[in-house]
Amino acid sequence: MDNKCGCWALLKRSVIGSCKPSASRDSAKTIPRTSLVYDAATETRYLNASNRELCPPNEAQLSSDNPDTPPTDNKSPCQLLQFTFQELKSATGNFRPDSILGEGGFGYVFKGWIEENGTAPAKPGSGITVAVKSLKPDGLQGHREWVAEVDFLGQLHHSNLVKLIGYCIEDDQRLLVYEFMTRGSLENHLFRRTIPLPWCSRIKIALGAAKGLAFLHGGPKPVIYRDFKTSNILLDSEYNAKLSDFGLAKAGPQGDKTHVSTRVVGTYGYAAPEYVMTGHLTSKSDVYSFGVVLLEILTGRRSMDKKRPTGEQNLVAWARPYLADKRKLYQLVDPRLELNFSLKGVQKVSQLAYNCLSRDPKSRPTMDEVVKVLTPLQDLNDLAILSYHSRLSQQARRKKKSEGTQQHTNASSKSIRNSPLNTGKQRCR
Repeated sequence: MDNKCGCWALLKRSVIGSCKPSASRDSAKTIPRTSLVYDAATETRYLNASNRELCPPNEAQLSSDNPDTPPTDNKSPCQLLQFTFQELKSATGNFRPDSILGEGGFGYVFKGWIEENGTAPAKPGSGITVAVKSLKPDGLQGHREWVAEVDFLGQLHHSNLVKLIGYCIEDDQRLLVYEFMTRGSLENHLFRRTIPLPWCSRIKIALGAAKGLAFLHGGPKPVIYRDFKTSNILLDSEYNAKLSDFGLAKAGPQGDKTHVSTRVVGTYGYAAPEYVMTGHLTSKSDVYSFGVVLLEILTGRRSMDKKRPTGEQNLVAWARPYLADKRKLYQLVDPRLELNFSLKGVQKVSQLAYNCLSRDPKSRPTMDEVVKVLTPLQDLNDLAILSYHSRLSQQARRKKKSEGTQQHTNASSKSIRNSPLNTGKQRCR
């Protein structure tokens, strides 16, 4: 077999042979869809939900929303490399613990090295650095999601999507090989680093992620990402953002269809409330998730944080009153930035987040519109610290001018008092 051309028929047969019968959509463990009316009270109940995966672990592998593998372009799989398990084992140093880059619902991600023109393993520090993701047998994402990831990233190519280099399907082993992203995830930079991510980098990342979503939504066959969050936004050495983890991606509605009805999966705090309550998935579901991430970028707070005081644990619920009041919105800004942020940029980002988080999905902007709003924000230089120093300078000048006027007035008064006209020696005739 030519390992530059994966055996796609094998993947399709494996899906049928490996997956268990679909779980009932009425399972007691699925999210109850008790209300089709989306109002503020319903949203409040949703926002107070715990921070957990929407899809229960034992249902992720029993996915019924994709009874068949996603439609594929026969040419696309040939662009991927097919690795053997032994090759990836050698490339990662036997999957040693110190090569682990992270862990998610899918499984562990290991750092490895492969030769530039093939699938052979390379010595650490040579060849091409890659990230190897291995599916856990009891992971939250099952074989269907693994196939969905291969299928979508095998077809979709964009500068703001992580490049899938190849895959391994051997016995019960399921692995994916990606380009290595030097700076890791946005989540790490926002919440786990002591040095705050600069404002200009935050805008650049938000714009890159927005372009990635706009690409997915705008193609001839729209794709809904369905799991947009900071941990799935990876950064290269220049802080260019790339979307990763397409295991939950779903083909969007086409033709006269307004939505896709699907099993509810994702992460609380990011998933659009109307999707959680109805199972109706649209591109505007991704837009809501983008609004949540935009808030995280603006505030430096997590979408859900049980360590914060009551009333501040859910970011959207806490931030809404500030977003709606122009006099308060600056109180949202990540305090670690101090005054190193754009005044106009904060206004625009806050308004954009407010629109993306609209309770009415139809009122939310498209991702193309989001890109148009974010693009000019890269060039703003009206930093709050400059405005602050300018105000201090103006106050100092006014004070100096006031003191100078007072001194001039005192000198004039003294001159008048000492004038012969004011001594009484010269009398008016």
